[in-house]
Amino acid sequence: MRALALDIGEVRIGIAASDASGTIAVPVKVLPAEEVLGGARSFRYVLEDYEPDVLVCGRPKTLSGEDGPQAERVMAQARQIAEACGLPLEFEDERLSSQEAKRILREEGYNEKSMRGRVDMVAASLFLQTWLDAQRG
Repeated sequence: MRALALDIGEVRIGIAASDASGTIAVPVKVLPAEEVLGGARSFRYVLEDYEPDVLVCGRPKTLSGEDGPQAERVMAQARQIAEACGLPLEFEDERLSSQEAKRILREEGYNEKSMRGRVDMVAASLFLQTWLDAQRG
């Protein structure tokens, strides 16, 4: 089962995908939010390239585990995208995924400016990996 993950932000959406066996998550790309929400060709190409069976979207939670202030907007947009794509939708806690993504990118030698476009797709791959691991039990 192949999964596609979206880290939905106000400006950008990070995209990650699993391998065909649903074992490993890899960062794919970052697209402007309006392109994904509007079903632009750039996003349709990602769907065609990866042929996902499920869409996994990050659910913003506070450190205490409650839905964060962005959760309602993100979940509504995720439902809109999933419906437009005809895919089942799952949510995964994305708490601290962006901070972890920044740490990983810093270790790889990126500075704040050069990592800006990469953080979202790395964060998506991190929470997708958590989701994939949970599916395998």
